[in-house]
Amino acid sequence: MTESSVVLECKKVRRTYGEGETEVHALREVDFAVNKGDFLVIAGSSGSGKTTLLNQLGALDVPDDGEVLLEGVAYSELKKKALADLRRDRIGFVFQAYNLVPVLTALENAELTLLLQGVGEKERRARILELFKTVGLEGKEARFPSELSGGQQQRVAIVRALAPSPAFVLADEPTANLDSTTSIELIDHMRKLNEEEGMTFVFSSHDPNVVDRAKRLVRLEDGRIVSDERVEA
Repeated sequence: MTESSVVLECKKVRRTYGEGETEVHALREVDFAVNKGDFLVIAGSSGSGKTTLLNQLGALDVPDDGEVLLEGVAYSELKKKALADLRRDRIGFVFQAYNLVPVLTALENAELTLLLQGVGEKERRARILELFKTVGLEGKEARFPSELSGGQQQRVAIVRALAPSPAFVLADEPTANLDSTTSIELIDHMRKLNEEEGMTFVFSSHDPNVVDRAKRLVRLEDGRIVSDERVEA
């Protein structure tokens, strides 16, 4: 691993909630790096710290101790606006709730981040249409979320996350609301993007369909990393 291949680093990150008898050590000195091109799954049972860790990686929460760095820059060094810009421009988010706007079409939902970035309409549309083709949404551009299946809605959310060409994509339990067949199809689409475009993905999941398709598997227990292994064939 060369220094230039490291996209994201956690350095002895600790996060505790509550105090006294209600104190919960969600993360205990978590220390690891995400490399460019990783297809990494953070696995663990409920309460192991998966979502807390993703919130740290995505600059959605602040650690009690330790540092998270994106491309060598510590989140703690950034002002509030710079952090907001970083989340918008450098991190793609995919959540289990999809978070699509009901009154916007699939295409309009997918281009929201690009619109916020000030990308012109011609370039926006070109990027979105190409990604729609890649994830199997071609022809669904004018449909509203209510006219799409759960898997199709999640693919729109994925395109929205990928369109700005982020440094990495965070996916928090992205298949939680999907059936097995749709889950496999969705993860296979993301793995294809990883292999063909070199996109970096970090998932949190306990879904076997996701875990079985990881190229790198990090297991959490009680807020600690207990294993970190390459599993690509």
